[in-house]
Amino acid sequence: MPPSNDSTTAAKPAASGGVQSLERAFDLLERMADAGGEVGLSELSTSSGLPLPTIHRLMRTLVACGYVRQQPNRRYALGPRLIRLGESSSRLLGTWARPYLARLVEETGETANMALLDGDEVVYVAQVPSRHSMRMFTEVGRRVLPHSTGVGKALLADAPAKDVRALLARTGMPAATEKTITTPDGFLEALENVRRTGYAVDDNEQEIGVRCLAVSVPNSPTAAAISISGPAGRVTEAATEKIVPLLQEVAADLSVALANTGNGQG
Repeated sequence: MPPSNDSTTAAKPAASGGVQSLERAFDLLERMADAGGEVGLSELSTSSGLPLPTIHRLMRTLVACGYVRQQPNRRYALGPRLIRLGESSSRLLGTWARPYLARLVEETGETANMALLDGDEVVYVAQVPSRHSMRMFTEVGRRVLPHSTGVGKALLADAPAKDVRALLARTGMPAATEKTITTPDGFLEALENVRRTGYAVDDNEQEIGVRCLAVSVPNSPTAAAISISGPAGRVTEAATEKIVPLLQEVAADLSVALANTGNGQG
C-alpha cells in the first residue's frame, strides 16, 4: 500500500459531512484561544493529535488569510482579522438574545441584560429596559470590571481560582461603592456562593440603590450571562426567590437556541 499523501486528504469529507480541513482549521483556532492566543506548532500537535505537516499547512493558510500571524519567535498568534468576526458575532448574539430578555422583562418587570467576558472585562451586548419609570439603564457596548457586577461573578464562577486571581491582579479591584468587593479572597468567596446557589448577586456593589441577579448561559459558544437589574426596593430577597428560577429557565432556553443556531437550525 503506498504511503498516504497528506495533501490529498485536505478536502476529505469529515465524519459530520463537512470538509475535514475546515473543521481542523477551526479546531486549531479554538485551541489557540484556549492556550491564551499564542502557541507553537509542537504544542498544537500534542493537543490536537494532528501531525506537524498537517498543522503547518493549515497554519500557513490561516496566516495567508490574516486569521493567524507568525511571531518573531516563530510561535503563532491569533490574527487581527478575527477581531471583526468577533465583534460581528457578539452583535448577533445580542440580537438572538433579545426575545429571551424581553420575556424576562415581561415576567419580572425589571431591566434584562446579556453580557460576555471579553478579555479581562465584561461587555454588555444586549438589553431590554423595564417599563417602570424608575429603571436601570446599561448602555450596550459598555465595559465594566467583573468584580463589581453580578454578570461578572456568573461568568467567572467556574474559572480556576488561580486564573481569577491573575485577572484581578491585572485589573485591580477599585471600589465603585462602599459595598464593592475589593479583595481577591472576598471575590473568590462570592464565586463559591454562586456555585453553591446557582446564581450571582450584585447588591449595591456597582451602583448604590441597584440590585442585580445573574446566571450564566450554559454551553454558550462564548462565556455569556444574563441578568435582571432594578431598584433594591423592588429586587428584594422575596422577589429573588421568584426571579432566579425564571432566569435559570430562560438561560437554558437561550442555550438551546444558540446551539440550534450553530447547527443551522435557528
